[in-house]
Amino acid sequence: MCLINFQFQEHPKYKLIVAANRDEAYNRPTAPAHFWENQPETLAGRDLSQMGTWLGITKHGRFAALTNFRHPDHMGTGEYSRGEIVANFLANDTPPFDYLSSLKLKRKNYTGFNVIAGDPDQLFYYSNVENKVTEVSNGTHGLSNHFLNTPWPKVVKGKNRLKKYAMEHEIIDEDVLFEIIADAEYAQDQELPETGIGLELERKLSPLFIKTPDYGTRSSTVLLIDRNNHVTFIERTYEKGNFKKENEKSFSFKIA
Repeated sequence: MCLINFQFQEHPKYKLIVAANRDEAYNRPTAPAHFWENQPETLAGRDLSQMGTWLGITKHGRFAALTNFRHPDHMGTGEYSRGEIVANFLANDTPPFDYLSSLKLKRKNYTGFNVIAGDPDQLFYYSNVENKVTEVSNGTHGLSNHFLNTPWPKVVKGKNRLKKYAMEHEIIDEDVLFEIIADAEYAQDQELPETGIGLELERKLSPLFIKTPDYGTRSSTVLLIDRNNHVTFIERTYEKGNFKKENEKSFSFKIA
């Protein structure tokens, strides 16, 4: 997952609004969102290479989402897959703060990551680079491949568009959220971060929605949880940037 825009406890009708993109190599095997056979409470897509996930929710309302941290000092291959962080959180009932705090003890076993974890009433953020667990404040937030709310162009654009739309509409249209995160416009060079990958690649990774020959946005997820704890979860998967209606998975349930 490389972009998570979300609004938390700021809308009169919804506790949580999430619009997120997962960016990955096109050849990495992935299963679309489903309730897992070995974790039947867990709804998420699945990385079939390491059997973890980047974003998911359970029938009891536990939610987590993860992004990689992009910096030469925190890239490469870790001892453990970062996808297990979300999967393990969704599989147990450890309080979110305690779960994220426990990651401090093994943070060096993973390459750089950020994770949001909690439920519709309380969310926490942790990065093994910063190594500090913080409670997420009410409001609109963005997370890409640096710290929470780092003002990268895609984060700023996504946050602003999500906030404007949500604050102007009582009922959220999922299609509008998908349109927001389908923006493939490059950022201006002077706005680009310097993460050690070179200017040309910084450009290609600057849009909300990424398309390159071998790597790009593989799926987009919209998650809504209203004040009555009703969950709407929609995932769209793409084939090298192209969407077909049959590649949409939609789920609806009330938190137990």
